[in-house]
This record gives sequence, structure tokens and C-alpha cells, in this order.
Amino acid sequence: MARQGKTSLFNTPSSRAETPMDKTTRAVRHILDDEAEKRSIKTSRLRKARLEREAATPAVDATTSKSARKAVKRKS
Repeated sequence: MARQGKTSLFNTPSSRAETPMDKTTRAVRHILDDEAEKRSIKTSRLRKARLEREAATPAVDATTSKSARKAVKRKS
């Protein structure tokens, strides 16, 4: 039987090594993605709290007196 050389059906070509710059880029992207996700979660949480607070406070009518509007602001 003939001996096969280094090339074979099951051998895969080796990929190029990851450079230090590639490692840094990957790490930075991971950090930025985490920060963006945390910022998005915080924004949605604060938006929800603001909308709940606005729904709970009575609407101040423009025809009410100035002292009544100040009283409503002080309660908040």
C-alpha cells in the first residue's frame, strides 16, 4: 500500500495565530458590549420609574392658581 504524505482528507489547514492587537480588540469589544447592555437596562429601568411616577401624580391644570401649582411641586 502506498504511503500517504502530509496532506490527507482529515487534515485541516492551520489558521493564523491571533495577534496581540486582535486580542486587545476582542477584549475592548467585549467590555463595550457589556457597558452598552448595562446602560440599556438602566435606561429602561429609569424610564419605567419615571412613567410610573408621572402616572401617580395628579396633572396640574393650567387654570389653577400659582400657589396651588407650587403646593403640588412641594409634595413631589
